[in-house]
Amino acid sequence: MAAFVDTAKIRIKAGDGGAGAVSFHREKYVAAGGPDGGDGGRGGNVVFQVDTNLSTLVEFRYKKRYFAQNGAPGAGKRCSGKSAPDLVIKVPMGTLVKEAETGRILADLSSHEPQVVARGGKGGWGNTHFATPTRQVPRFAKPGLPGEEFEVTLELKLLADVGLVGFPNVGKSSLISVCSEAKPAIANYHFTTLTPVLGVVRVDETKSFVMADIPGLIEGASEGVGLGHEFLRHVERCRLNVHVVDVSGIEGRDPVEDFEKINLELSSFNEELAGRPQIVAGNKCDLATEEQVARFRDYVEGKGLRFFPISAATRQGVDALIYAVAQLLDTLPPIKVYEKEALPLSALEPKDKRAFTVTVQDGVYLVDADWLAPVLGSVNMDDYESLQYFQRVLRNSGIIDKLDEMGIQDGDTVSILDFEFDYVR
Repeated sequence: MAAFVDTAKIRIKAGDGGAGAVSFHREKYVAAGGPDGGDGGRGGNVVFQVDTNLSTLVEFRYKKRYFAQNGAPGAGKRCSGKSAPDLVIKVPMGTLVKEAETGRILADLSSHEPQVVARGGKGGWGNTHFATPTRQVPRFAKPGLPGEEFEVTLELKLLADVGLVGFPNVGKSSLISVCSEAKPAIANYHFTTLTPVLGVVRVDETKSFVMADIPGLIEGASEGVGLGHEFLRHVERCRLNVHVVDVSGIEGRDPVEDFEKINLELSSFNEELAGRPQIVAGNKCDLATEEQVARFRDYVEGKGLRFFPISAATRQGVDALIYAVAQLLDTLPPIKVYEKEALPLSALEPKDKRAFTVTVQDGVYLVDADWLAPVLGSVNMDDYESLQYFQRVLRNSGIIDKLDEMGIQDGDTVSILDFEFDYVR
């Protein structure tokens, strides 16, 4: 059996843009033939895409570097270089891609829509772009922009509506096996379940939900004790937790103490989990006395939670639990999807105020700032909020103040790494 791996760290790099070409065509009466150098091609993007045939991140244990191809350089006769193909990386459904250094979320692969995580660099301009009435023989072109490069952590968070939580050997595997098609290993010893198990629970012909058997937690799991800490992240997406407790105390533990300890571990790992809706299933009622069941019921209901006495082994009370879960899910928001996070402004501010230069050529204000390349790569120029973010970057870095100091007027053209726009105060 393949090992279950739900975290990995890899380095990804999008392709660099191809260099622009310096070329002149030969034409009678035209000095040096006139420029006709083409632009370089765009570098390939690094794209993450869901593959439903994958269930772990084990392949990333062996391959750590994923580099897309560079764009081809431009050529004469105004021929642009060929753009490089995207590099597509397949991951399991529910994978989060985070920048390793900052922890910011770059993508959440919770749907089948491909996510561009690292954008390829734009191709450089050929010398055709630099011809002016006073500079008819430009003997230079621009190199392509570098592609984005990140060291990223991949983190698999299962996409399930319901998470079964509780101590080892309380009957979670038995419960998911009787109410779904999942077939986990079941035995009377601790840590039978060593990997999360997903099962589809069908309530009727039109309604179903996904249940996850989260491997057993123990006291101290949030601090790394036992196996449970490795899988607590999988509870974070669940809309509802079903807390399974052994009410019989057959292993010498007090169900009330078990209940409190597991809830403490959930809240210690993530405060949001403490407020997640919860239903309590008192399992092994066929082995418990009526007094044991009544005591635990009073305790749970005293906390305002719904309690269902069940026996997963005999399926006693399981149907009532499943219908109650389905009814509650109808009132809850959908499975949590993590939003992509923008690069913090503090990370973009140049450490040296001389990290950019502004020059004027033929009435165009040319801003040279290599550190702006990742910003331009991530900004959607058709989106108002994205443009506002770009403007804040320019303001905070001092570029806007420098342009004002140089006397720029509304309508003047600004060029930043080949991206041109009209200046508006």
